[in-house]
Amino acid sequence: MSVLEDGLAHRPVLYQEIIQIIHPSQGGRYVDGTLGAGGHAWGILEASSPDGLLLGLDVDPQALELARVRLAPFASRATIVQASYTTLNRQLEALEWPQVDGIVLDLGVSSMQLDTAQRGFSFQTDAPLDMRFDPANPLQAADLVNKLPEDELANLLYRYGDEKRSRQIARAIVNARPLHTTLQLAEIVVRAVGQGKKSRRKTSSYERIHPATRTFQALRIVVNGELEALETVLPQAIQALKSGGRLAVISFHSLEDRVVKTFFRRESQNCLCPPRQPVCTCGHHALLAEVTRRPIRPHVAETQANPRSRSARLRVAERLAKAED
Repeated sequence: MSVLEDGLAHRPVLYQEIIQIIHPSQGGRYVDGTLGAGGHAWGILEASSPDGLLLGLDVDPQALELARVRLAPFASRATIVQASYTTLNRQLEALEWPQVDGIVLDLGVSSMQLDTAQRGFSFQTDAPLDMRFDPANPLQAADLVNKLPEDELANLLYRYGDEKRSRQIARAIVNARPLHTTLQLAEIVVRAVGQGKKSRRKTSSYERIHPATRTFQALRIVVNGELEALETVLPQAIQALKSGGRLAVISFHSLEDRVVKTFFRRESQNCLCPPRQPVCTCGHHALLAEVTRRPIRPHVAETQANPRSRSARLRVAERLAKAED
C-alpha cells in the first residue's frame, strides 16, 4: 500500500520527486528532519526495504502521533524522536550513526497544522493566536501582536512576510489591542489594507490572496524561529552526509529558499575570496554539488489536487567526496 492510499490520507508535497532524487536503497540510512505525519518517511522506508533505516524528527507531538501510526508497519526500521532538526548531530550520535545517505527537510507549516483550528495557524476559523509548532515553546503569536512596539512589529511583517503595507498594518494592530484570536487579527488586517488582489498564475486560473496571508506567515516564522533553525541545520546536514549522499529541502517562501540557495551556492565553490584577488587565501573547498541549479516546482496536476503545494520549491545538493576519501 502506498503512502497516498493508506488510511491516514495525507499528500506530502513533491512526494515522487523526493523519492526519485533521494533514491533510497537497501541498507541505507536516512533522516526526515520534518517528519510531520510521515508522508515522505513512508516512501523512503518503502523504497529502502527490507533493511533501510530512518530517523524522523519533529517538534510537534500531534504530528508524531500520526507518524507513529503510519510508520508502525516498518517497526524498528523507523526511529521517531520529538526534537528539532537543529539537534541533528546530537540525534545521530545517540543512534551511533556516523553518516547517512540522505536527508529531507520539508519546511514551513503542514496541512495538518493549518487544518487544526485550535493551533491558530489559519485565519479560516477562529482560534487563539498561538502558531507554535512545539506547544512547549513559551512564545506565542499573541505575544508579538500585543506586546511589540509599532515599529518593531512593522519591521517584523516587512522582513518575514514581505508585506509592503507593514506599517499600515502594524498601526492598525496597535490601535486595536488587545487581540486574542485569528479572526480578530485577520479582520484588522482587512480593514487596514482592503480585500486583497487577484493574482494570475500559469494555470490561467484566478485566486484571491487573502490580505492577512503575509502577516500570519511573518508571525509564524518568528514564533518558531524558522529561519534561524534552517541556518543552524544546513551545516550539520553537510557533515552528516556520506559522500554521494543527498540533502533535499522543500521551502514555501522566498526567505527560506534564499537561505538554502545561498548556502548551496557557497558550499559548492572551491574559493570564496573576492573575484579580483589573484591568489586564494580562504582555503575553502567545495563540499557540495548542486543537483538542482533551479528549484523543482510541483506539476500542474499536483497544484490542482493540493493547492497549498503551489508555492513549493525543492532544491537538492549532493555531498562531495572528502579529501581523505
